[in-house]
Amino acid sequence: MERRDFVKKAALGAAAGTLLAGCGNNAAEGGAPAIQTGGPRLRWRLASSFTRSLDTIFGAADVLAERVNQLTGGRFTIRVYPGNEIVPAFEVLEGVQKGAVQMGHTASYYYIGKNPALAFDCTVPFGLTARQYNAWAYHGGGLELTRELFADFNIINFPGGNTGTQMGGWFNREINSLGDLRGLTMRIPGIGGRVMDELGVSVQQIPGGEIYPALERGAIDAAEWVGPYDDEKLGFHQVVKHYYYPGWWEPGPNLSVYVNQDAWASLPVDYQYALEAAAAESNMYMLSRYDAQNPAALQRLLAEGVQFHPFPNDVMQAASETATALLEEEASDPGYSKIYNAYKQWRTDAYRWFGTAEQSYAAFAFGTAEEECALAPG
Repeated sequence: MERRDFVKKAALGAAAGTLLAGCGNNAAEGGAPAIQTGGPRLRWRLASSFTRSLDTIFGAADVLAERVNQLTGGRFTIRVYPGNEIVPAFEVLEGVQKGAVQMGHTASYYYIGKNPALAFDCTVPFGLTARQYNAWAYHGGGLELTRELFADFNIINFPGGNTGTQMGGWFNREINSLGDLRGLTMRIPGIGGRVMDELGVSVQQIPGGEIYPALERGAIDAAEWVGPYDDEKLGFHQVVKHYYYPGWWEPGPNLSVYVNQDAWASLPVDYQYALEAAAAESNMYMLSRYDAQNPAALQRLLAEGVQFHPFPNDVMQAASETATALLEEEASDPGYSKIYNAYKQWRTDAYRWFGTAEQSYAAFAFGTAEEECALAPG
């Protein structure tokens, strides 16, 4: 089946499901009319890397499961499990690969130790924003490239959410220059963690639910997660008050839905369409919900006395140069290079366009808003 045909059907299915959920007597009774009412009864399990309390990043998997249930008339149900409940948070890929669960919802940069190219399924420092990533994945050949990579793991992947550009994390002291990073212990995953390591930071990878106690005990000096809404939920502002931006290592992190290839192949084609449509909806849901929730959370954090700081220019410059060097180091591998070169060219073209209209608008309109919110230190 051609991917373009598949994506078109998925988008139509997601749109139809959304519309049906909001109209008609059936919707008023709490359920959307089903598109598929025949077929076998299936019960699948989905392992998330995230805790249930993080209702937006975890909730995207719930959205997927609910929509699949509706589109198949309740015949195909997916139960979502939080991280560490049936599969360790950072072992979702292995769980799906081996068939311990049929599905997973996770961030692919957690697994770059297995193959560094997996980062391009999620994000790399100074990489694509959420919109730019979706354009690359759905219309620029990105999804085909990453699916070739995941075939080695017996997995088919789907875009399944995005946080948008993240914040730069919480620090127990001010960072006024590059030298202030040296000697810190920080929770930060992915290639961003490798960059920080090169800049003199001792890096740890800790699941979201374990970050607060690590900060509270002083086991780590700094931590990044997502942005105001999630970070407030996790309570980081109760322990440290210095909140930095931007999260240059996560400009638009794509969260992925993993499906075991054997399980996927066993699905009736209508169920495959339902699952892809639901994944597309969950992708849209996560980003839009974060964009809806973060503004109010930011204002609450300001009222709590949190001090917002931009990273110093020398930190940004050193991080950019180090990130480029690390990404280039792997380019001798043909498989990595195939994805990296395509990603890099798409980024160049996207930056040229976004730097023309989007950046000029943002520099005027967003800059004024930042002044009004008094985010700058002092």
